[in-house]
Amino acid sequence: MSDEIREAAALLGPAQVRELAERLGVSPTKKLGQNFVIDPNTVRKIVRLAGVQRDDRVVEVGPGLGSLTLGLTEAGAAVTAVEIDHRLAAELPATVRAMQPDVFADAEHPRLGVVRSDALEVSAADFVTGGDPALLVANLPYNVSVPILMHLLELLPSLRGGLVMVQSEVGHRIAAQPGSKEYGSPSAKAAWYGPWRIAGTVSRKIFWPVPGVDSVLVGYERRAEAIGSEDERRLTFDLVNAAFAQRRKMLRQALQPVLGGFDRTVAIVTAAGAHPEARAEQLSIDEFLAIARASVQYPE
Repeated sequence: MSDEIREAAALLGPAQVRELAERLGVSPTKKLGQNFVIDPNTVRKIVRLAGVQRDDRVVEVGPGLGSLTLGLTEAGAAVTAVEIDHRLAAELPATVRAMQPDVFADAEHPRLGVVRSDALEVSAADFVTGGDPALLVANLPYNVSVPILMHLLELLPSLRGGLVMVQSEVGHRIAAQPGSKEYGSPSAKAAWYGPWRIAGTVSRKIFWPVPGVDSVLVGYERRAEAIGSEDERRLTFDLVNAAFAQRRKMLRQALQPVLGGFDRTVAIVTAAGAHPEARAEQLSIDEFLAIARASVQYPE
């Protein structure tokens, strides 16, 4: 890393991002959903809105060249960063060490760990070093943001909340409420873990390269207690998938692949307090859960 970067502020700016990318031979790819953040003010805004506190253990996905990582470590957090690109994963510790050497002051317990992996394939074992993660803070790859988010929410029950940057359309879909036009399967499933909100917007100009879509910050706080067991979650998500796969159909038709024939489906939906002629977008996650629980009372 050049002396310019070493002597820069604790966060990466446009010049440092481009220099790092050029030296590593990295060209941001649409396939990996790579758009690097180049604005330190936006990075600090994300860290602040995420509620990151000193000594928090944070999971970051797709750290890229390290813009957000440095914002998290600057706030005193310990970060486990998941990166699929081997060049970026290998370089990230060197970048952080050059700009914030205190992150590695405790050689046995540095405040940065890198997991070289596809985020959709990480396991809980990848996050055990140093304690359970408390927050998810990430600029998620836009092309797989929802699958990654759902995977990590299920995988890491220790998370107390999170804040992710995603494509605007996706963020509004995640935070949507029943009855709205954006409400869908991601909305219902995300609500299992806690209430979601649009926490802010970000300009396209803070990215390199500049994306062709707008972005938002979407955040959540985990429920104090789970609304159901793991078995109930799986069955509830099966119902959500079935209902939204045929969202134009009434529940009495759409849920038959999970619940069985017409008569059984109608009986279960009715017993759960829902209307068999309702459609998927009208039901909250609690109502889907009620249907899952009611199904247990009816023999096949």
